[in-house]
Amino acid sequence: MQKPVNENQQSMDCRGISLDVYNETVIMGILNVTPDSFSDGGRYVDLSAAVHHAKQMIADGAGIIDIGGESTRPGSAAVTLEEELRRVVPAVRALKEAGIDVPISVDTYKAEVAKQALDAGAHILNDIWGLKKDPAMAKLAAQYGCPIVIMHNRTEAVYKDFISDVIGDLQESVRLAHEAGIEDRQIILDPGIGFAKSHEQNLQLMNELHQIYALGYPVLLGTSRKRMIQNTLQLPPNDVVEGTAATVAVGIMQGCRIMRVHDVRAMKRVAVMTDAIIGHKLPTV
Repeated sequence: MQKPVNENQQSMDCRGISLDVYNETVIMGILNVTPDSFSDGGRYVDLSAAVHHAKQMIADGAGIIDIGGESTRPGSAAVTLEEELRRVVPAVRALKEAGIDVPISVDTYKAEVAKQALDAGAHILNDIWGLKKDPAMAKLAAQYGCPIVIMHNRTEAVYKDFISDVIGDLQESVRLAHEAGIEDRQIILDPGIGFAKSHEQNLQLMNELHQIYALGYPVLLGTSRKRMIQNTLQLPPNDVVEGTAATVAVGIMQGCRIMRVHDVRAMKRVAVMTDAIIGHKLPTV
């Protein structure tokens, strides 16, 4: 186990943009340029609408904008490489041309989408398959020297020892990153709430996030409007802001440094308040 990161470490270099993920919680605003995402599908497929929403999220406190061109909700249809490129790359270009000055992340597991997005000006890669779906993804991230979010995922939710297996899967992804030449300072881990996990397992993982933090890398938490919250509260996805806020606060208290959310203004306020309570101190493990 590595020594966990702490507030004395340097900021993360996002291809020329400095991002401090060690001394305060960073809000990652979700920008889905998809017609079928579970809570905002179709709202930002138009480039002008996408740019406007990105600017509003930054004004509300987002420190990263995460562009997604393929819905990952349960039961969603796969998107072809050509279609994902058609959605994502123009959106990255549009944000760059609009003068967006925070890091742009691209939510994809396809290396060709990642490459063209990086060439268009993106700064961070966000791989929901933890470098295990497309063998070229790890080498690409190493070549470009960009931060990469490595998320936990499985094709089947079958575990012998749930938390230990999640940790082992993430360590395997980190091994793949190292073999490709990705430096530790560019790795971000995501426990993958809502992916290949039952309702009970998602809740258990939320209560054990400190174990993911203890692996020694910045942790991104993506719980916004997810089914775990909907099922707990028995509410639809657009009416779970309080539930999302609870997960954000719990995540920060356990060392998570990046919060991937839809409701940026509300979650920024939750993050600022939680950071104030803990004094920007990461937990001792």
